[in-house]
Amino acid sequence: MTKTDSDVIAVMDAHCALCARGARWIARNDRQDRFRIVPIQSPLGNRLAQKHGLDPTDPASWLVLDKTGAHSAFDALVVAARHLGGIWHGIAILKILPRPIATRLYRFVARNRYRLFGTADLCALPDPAVQARLIQDDP
Repeated sequence: MTKTDSDVIAVMDAHCALCARGARWIARNDRQDRFRIVPIQSPLGNRLAQKHGLDPTDPASWLVLDKTGAHSAFDALVVAARHLGGIWHGIAILKILPRPIATRLYRFVARNRYRLFGTADLCALPDPAVQARLIQDDP
């Protein structure tokens, strides 16, 4: 499978430490090599976000694209976990939260992620498994 031929594309903030942890989580648990990661700050990430109605500068703009469509925010987390399989299916239990509560919780964490978790450079992570999944430029 090439970098541009994947089942799932995760578009995430390349400057967020929480997102960098998310990229490592994906790399460690994606045993079928289904995911590719696109920094939202890249031209491709920016276009994908805008194409799916998201503001690339909005801290809540995390996007997961798969064969079923585009998923953002809290739904993107659940869809990513479903694709990872195994114990990660358990994250779907969070869907029992009423939608307004889940949305508020997600947006609170997203808007405060730099303050709570710090910053990082996703594209500079030394983890070869993450680097193998990154699409930094247009294919």
